[in-house]
Amino acid sequence: MTAPRIEIDLSKIRHNTQCLVARLKSRGIKVTAVTKAVCGHPKIAQAMLDGGAVGLAEARISNVERLRKAGITSLISLIRTPMPNQASQVVRSCDTSYNSEMEVIARLANAARKVRSVHRIMLMVEMGDMRDGIMPENVEDIARQITTMPGVILTGIGANFACLSGTLPDAAKMTALSTIASDIEAAGRFVLETVSGGNSANLSWALGPHSTKRINNLRLGEAILLGVEPVSGEKITGLFTDAFTLIAKVIEAKVKPVPANVFCADPTLRALGLTAANIPSMRSILAIGKQDTDISGLTLPKGVKCLGASSDHMVVQTLRSHPSVGSELRLQMNYSALMRAMNAPDITKSILSAPAFCDRGVALLHEHAYQDLRGTA
Repeated sequence: MTAPRIEIDLSKIRHNTQCLVARLKSRGIKVTAVTKAVCGHPKIAQAMLDGGAVGLAEARISNVERLRKAGITSLISLIRTPMPNQASQVVRSCDTSYNSEMEVIARLANAARKVRSVHRIMLMVEMGDMRDGIMPENVEDIARQITTMPGVILTGIGANFACLSGTLPDAAKMTALSTIASDIEAAGRFVLETVSGGNSANLSWALGPHSTKRINNLRLGEAILLGVEPVSGEKITGLFTDAFTLIAKVIEAKVKPVPANVFCADPTLRALGLTAANIPSMRSILAIGKQDTDISGLTLPKGVKCLGASSDHMVVQTLRSHPSVGSELRLQMNYSALMRAMNAPDITKSILSAPAFCDRGVALLHEHAYQDLRGTA
């Protein structure tokens, strides 16, 4: 088969979505599935929708257009503030966009009026992560301005956490965001449809024992795709962590001497009672490199160690079984590695046609995942 490639199990992505949707539904929170890490891959997006996501979220307009061309008709939000010159494209392809600049909102309103439509606006509020967002004291005024602009309608507010400075969501921050939403409504005498509390980093908070206040939406990508809690990196019980597998082919396999500096720096080799003179060092080269993925974000099979990588080569060492030229190694990816690999044009994306899991199995995994997530709150 073609390599390098990513094998994608849609049934596991659908299952992960179902689990998280069920957990959050009990707290009054809906799930918007984020597809930016997979470049808006239409089949992956559809698996998320089939799993119960109420809509999709993307950061790049080109990915949104890819979804639309593939026939995806669900609600799609652009979660990165649009560039001013993208206004017409955003209005044409996106139902909603997340915004933090009045100049951009004005351009969206103008573009929407030209095509006789109304574009939905979500305002991003700065809640401490110091990436994107309007300062809380300015949100009400900007919301008031939007209500006077034909062509756009304010449908909600949102915030980001653990994206730049590592600021985590907590009850105080979620209460503050909820209060901002209520103040906007009181001043404008209308109801905000959506208060989006953040991303996958909010799961532990959202499923904790406290009230979720006004928060009724989370934007989930990493938790669905990889089945892990982003802040700790820990597996979410009941979710699959291997929906994506990176396959790399061996193009060289030779016994080579181990440099003395490598031996001295490697406690594993010393623990095995080996010396620099008698290490059975089989070095294999994989046809994949830094141009293709984040090498540091890969998990290798047991007994295989990465010695380093260049732009097009990854060198691994095996102390027991040795791969032959033409054989393949299966690698697991973290979020950074997945994003890079899905963007790499030379990596084939292979969709697996695995059967859906039985409803009883899904129900049991739902229960385990709920208990696990509550335990991390």
